[in-house]
Amino acid sequence: MHIELDQAISIKRQNLNHLFSRRNVVGVGVGYKESEGVLTDELAVVVNVAQKVPKAQLAESDTVPRDLDGVRTDVVETGRFLAGQGYAQGTKDRWRPTIPAGVSIGHVEVTAGTLGCLVRRGSEIFILSNNHVLANVNQARPGDAIIQPARYDGGTLADQVATLAEYIPIDFGGTSSDCNVATGLEKALNAIAQALGSQHRMTAYRASPGQNLIDVALARPLNPNQFNPEILKIGRPKGVHQATLGTNVQKTGRTTDHTRGQIVQIEVTTSVEYNGRIATFTDQLMANGMSAGGDSGSAVLDEQGYMVGLLFAGSNVATLINPIQTVLSLLNVEIVL
Repeated sequence: MHIELDQAISIKRQNLNHLFSRRNVVGVGVGYKESEGVLTDELAVVVNVAQKVPKAQLAESDTVPRDLDGVRTDVVETGRFLAGQGYAQGTKDRWRPTIPAGVSIGHVEVTAGTLGCLVRRGSEIFILSNNHVLANVNQARPGDAIIQPARYDGGTLADQVATLAEYIPIDFGGTSSDCNVATGLEKALNAIAQALGSQHRMTAYRASPGQNLIDVALARPLNPNQFNPEILKIGRPKGVHQATLGTNVQKTGRTTDHTRGQIVQIEVTTSVEYNGRIATFTDQLMANGMSAGGDSGSAVLDEQGYMVGLLFAGSNVATLINPIQTVLSLLNVEIVL
């Protein structure tokens, strides 16, 4: 039975919530079904799991159906996705006098990430990378120091090359309450609990949708002339393309250097772990394993040199990428070519 891509995407969306609620599921996308280790040309709803478990050990409610409204499913063991602040040792240089893209950079309190590319808004130039690289997962403030190389690669405040300009907060589904009524109730109820000898306490928080499209931040160079729009070992981006299933891609990142991969899933909804907190991302691209911790923030380009996305997380076998069209639109910037 021939399945059109739009049909597969529609059926994935219709079944997303009950697939995502199953045990071990960390993401759902659309890709080509794999058979005996080889990708076929059959479109499928791909269910990504942290670990494959024998069917006999799963509850009926946790098993993935073989097909959904005529579209086959495929269960792929990707492992859990981690936002890639670097923990791996590497030879990450201090670049002076000119700093290219694709090298170590980070907020002064972050281990390490990658300088993705240069972007502009009007006449002003910015550095593009991830929120968790430049803004320390919502913890930083505009004006904070950005250093090259990053802290894990020996960088210190003496290596400051930029300041944090802005970032889009990562939504974890709730933030600290700023409501006087809610915090007042919190204090009152906890006082009652303490008086009654209870060991439990209540915390007020402001609920939010908990859905994310991108993990991005911008830094403002201290000296824009110090930065080169060329991406190390790739060259200057030629523009922007939209990636789809089978697009061959490349990136240069702080940890694994220049690597190549292929887009294996689109329309991916997935969970990503940030220092123990879980965030959900929708409408993502997934490539096969072409990255490691510290590569976050890397620009991802196709084989022709056009940028297709911004790398932000991965597992041992898969890499997650924000589509570049969404990144540029939500930040209101364009790539420096």
